[in-house]
Amino acid sequence: MRLLLLSDTHANQPALEAVLHDAAPRRFDQVIHLGDALGYGPHPREVLNTLRDLNAVCLLGNHEQMLLAYVNSKREIRESVVSAALLWQLGRLSERELAWVRTWRDGIDDPNVGARYRHGTPVSLDAYTDSVPAAREAFARWGGRLGFVGHTHVPAVYATLNAPVGEWVKQQAFPEGGSYLLPPSARVILNPGSVGQPRDGNPHASYAIYDSEHGYFEVFRVPYDVVRTQEAVLAAELPPVLATRLALGR
Repeated sequence: MRLLLLSDTHANQPALEAVLHDAAPRRFDQVIHLGDALGYGPHPREVLNTLRDLNAVCLLGNHEQMLLAYVNSKREIRESVVSAALLWQLGRLSERELAWVRTWRDGIDDPNVGARYRHGTPVSLDAYTDSVPAAREAFARWGGRLGFVGHTHVPAVYATLNAPVGEWVKQQAFPEGGSYLLPPSARVILNPGSVGQPRDGNPHASYAIYDSEHGYFEVFRVPYDVVRTQEAVLAAELPPVLATRLALGR
């Protein structure tokens, strides 16, 4: 099976369109979105409609979790960039769209691929797999072999290596894209990076394809119309920093 792995699109439709255009000739059987389809960006309805049309398996991210907490009056409204974007998006989403987001799960174990999908780490929605120590802690709390996560906005692989003192953990990043062949005995946590708001200094959208038959993970970086998204952010009167950071990859 070939998985198209997306994460952290953050309501950035031009970035999502560019990724799907780039991915189409590479062939894939299933789309997995690892959380945070919403938040920050100016195109919440467009992104949700596109993911629904793809029949994507969508995981709950921390931004969806916060948005639903606002819907249910379980979160106090605070002045922040995150809250400003979510409240603006909430005013534009239909009940049908919110009902779909409510069905998104916090973590899925996929027996067909032998993988766990979750937003933050294999054992947490909102913790970050962003360092070797963080990955080591996740591996210690989770006994699986293959995990897919997002949340950091940085494409990377964390893999265990057998050693006399136990498992060592090694990290590999993909600032310009690249590939990784899963070692037969390693346990791995794979992150495709962010479609809509990369944070590794490269503003190009990031996604990955995983071939389960060959254990092959490949990250792709795709340019998109950043100006179009920036103009939409400003037209929506969202915080200007949300437009500025897109061109910086931060």
